[in-house]
Amino acid sequence: MPEPRIDTLLLDIGGVVLTNGWDRHSRRKAAEKYGLDHEDMDERHHLTFDTYEEGKLTLDQYLDRVVFHQERSFAREEFKQFMYAQSQAKQDMLDLVRGLKKRHGLHVVAVSNEGRELTEHRIATFRLHEIFDFFVSSCFVHYRKPDEDMYRLALDGVQSKAEESIYIDDRLMFVQVAETLGINGLHHIGYESTRDRLAELGLE
Repeated sequence: MPEPRIDTLLLDIGGVVLTNGWDRHSRRKAAEKYGLDHEDMDERHHLTFDTYEEGKLTLDQYLDRVVFHQERSFAREEFKQFMYAQSQAKQDMLDLVRGLKKRHGLHVVAVSNEGRELTEHRIATFRLHEIFDFFVSSCFVHYRKPDEDMYRLALDGVQSKAEESIYIDDRLMFVQVAETLGINGLHHIGYESTRDRLAELGLE
């Protein structure tokens, strides 16, 4: 029996087509730039960030808990702009996905954990709506990976079968969760290895 034709790409955003939006490196940079107690900030972040990513807090509420729980010498808007500026394109990956979508007529769906304001900024700034058909983002659906419903929502949305789909993420555990559902998993390490693996799966 021939291998099923791949018709759907499920993609993480941060670490795959863009840099991470607000990771530990960004938080350390923020602490250094603004003279914050990094240890206190990081502990507060971990205590509340899941709630923000699930869409149950606004960015301002998150910042109230993590940064502005005491008086600061810098403005909230300045800090938010710093957060947004941490997002950068991985242009080779964006071009690869754009080209594969056009050549093979693929469905392309984002499956990502991220807060609403960061998600909306990244979609608009990098014109992600031109590549992705829709976004199963934690802030929109109120689940977070590794909840299996994230992947099921993506497949249901495009009416694709698991075996006809590929899930790409830079975090191995999330790839492994997708594989337990029958989805082809691809652990993203870099552009070249991902390009070559996609070609092996019929997406040249």
